[in-house]
Amino acid sequence: MDWFGEKEDEMQQPGFLDDLRRMSARVGANILLVQGAGGNSSVKRDDVLWVKASGAWLSEAKEKDMFVPVELAGARAALAAGNEKMPVAGGFGEVTLRASIETSLHALMPHPVVLHVHAVNTIAWAALDGVEAELEKRLQGLAWRQLPYRRPGLPLSQVVAEHTAKTRADVLILGNHGLLVGAETCDAAEALIAEVERRLDLKPRSAPAGDLRALHRICSGTAYRPAADEGCHGLATNPQNFALATKGSLYPDHVVFLGPALPSLPADGDLAQLVAHAEAQSVSPPVALLVPGAGAIIRQDASAGAEAMLVCLGLVVARIPDGAKLRYLPANEEQALLNWDAERYRQQMMKARSA
Repeated sequence: MDWFGEKEDEMQQPGFLDDLRRMSARVGANILLVQGAGGNSSVKRDDVLWVKASGAWLSEAKEKDMFVPVELAGARAALAAGNEKMPVAGGFGEVTLRASIETSLHALMPHPVVLHVHAVNTIAWAALDGVEAELEKRLQGLAWRQLPYRRPGLPLSQVVAEHTAKTRADVLILGNHGLLVGAETCDAAEALIAEVERRLDLKPRSAPAGDLRALHRICSGTAYRPAADEGCHGLATNPQNFALATKGSLYPDHVVFLGPALPSLPADGDLAQLVAHAEAQSVSPPVALLVPGAGAIIRQDASAGAEAMLVCLGLVVARIPDGAKLRYLPANEEQALLNWDAERYRQQMMKARSA
């Protein structure tokens, strides 16, 4: 049994997926492109769409069988009917994995290979207002479009269908979300991702190192610990980063794994009291908090996915240009993500993996 909960030999995956596995593993190992179980990849062959399973980590694509066969025509018909459930293709043995939340996106794109990543430079641009002219200049020569934010899954696929029906696009900048590309081959998709990120590169702000002594003192006797990655502490040690990170949530995976925005605790605050107050209100204590001037702390029982999202937030926020106007996700969109069954499933996969 592997961490997905199925026998490894139940689903027979064909050899032509080897290129997809290798490309997915390379992309998934790059923290600037993919964090935890975020992102997904696919290839189309003989009216079957092979797409990454929900909750799988692309970085493990060479070690784990994680691609689910989906009926391509059936998936497109489901999308046209407003149905998020994607039909599994037969003939490949028992399939116990659930296809990616964003399978409909992959079915919709006409390209043989589709790759979706949460690239930190792209996310930073995708959360900004009034940058259309700058994006046009930087992405000149590419077949690209910028789309407004929609919840992942059917709502996002519907807006992609609406915009791409007018003209073919190889590159989609998804508002407050990430980057989606289509190409003829796995190598071409990977190269296109790299080219877009090169053009959208933003220099990160520097931040003082975290005060680990202060963080350990604050966490002492509680179920929290200092964040493991030094980059997370810059969210609290740089005042501008702190202000940006505590005003709201910028993209879906932040909400799903960390909750809306990031709460903070003064350096002289009582963490145990904060946790007791949350429990008295029948509210789960925050997954992570920022201590201004000191750094970030995270619950000891936080999943690997949650810690990866904290790292991602540090990378994204540091790249938001000074004085930029940001679009945060509205409260109703945050609640839609938190109450979405598909995301609950992905979180269950994260817990199983951590266990």
